[in-house]
Amino acid sequence: MLNKMKTDYMGWIFLIGIVLLFLEISFKGGGLLFPLAFSVVLIYLGRKFTKRTIGKILFFTGLISLIITVLNMFVFKFFLFAILIYFLLLYYQSKKNPDWINPIITNEGFDEEQVHKEPLLKSGHLFQNKLFGHQQTGEQVYEWNSVNVQSGVGDTVIDLSRTILPKGDAVISLRNIVGNITVLIPYGIEIRVHHSVMAGRARIFENKPESRVFNQIHSFQTAGFDEADHKVHIITSILVGDLEVKRV
Repeated sequence: MLNKMKTDYMGWIFLIGIVLLFLEISFKGGGLLFPLAFSVVLIYLGRKFTKRTIGKILFFTGLISLIITVLNMFVFKFFLFAILIYFLLLYYQSKKNPDWINPIITNEGFDEEQVHKEPLLKSGHLFQNKLFGHQQTGEQVYEWNSVNVQSGVGDTVIDLSRTILPKGDAVISLRNIVGNITVLIPYGIEIRVHHSVMAGRARIFENKPESRVFNQIHSFQTAGFDEADHKVHIITSILVGDLEVKRV
């Protein structure tokens, strides 16, 4: 039922969009077609002479003109409104008819009373989720806990030289909107890095960062990572900012 509603809704949006586009062209005429055609021609010429400065100027001028023209179209505003309504309907349906997952659990070798009495101990954490502000590990020795933090704007510094890492995989998971992340790793500790960034560089130890800075995914690990007893797995995601991993 929900899938049918999605298909019908999308079909109606498409048909109404086409009708509105024809109406807009009919009423505005050259007032709409001319700026569209002008923008497309500029983009085409810019692509054709892309190696020259004038080509780059034409391309970006045409692109900006096309964006402005599309944003001013009533059809574009209609599609934005329709998408908003669509997501609101999906949210309403998900609240009204949530998906139920019923795993099959066997009771063999399972003491139900013991499970209900199983105690939980609350552990500490090194960082807080913060929308703004700089965070870093303290200067004193601290007990290690895996790091899983989401930040807004600000730099984050993690110094692992002041803690004793447990055997196995110590995980550092950081997500940041704007800001730099610095991780200080003691010598002898093997690492694996998975880094995703929209605009920024990654520098791992003494290796030079790549020249490209936009929309990058980096995956590195030291040679002895798989066999090491003590190792650190660093998972980072930044919208704008740099990642630096250094030895201390």
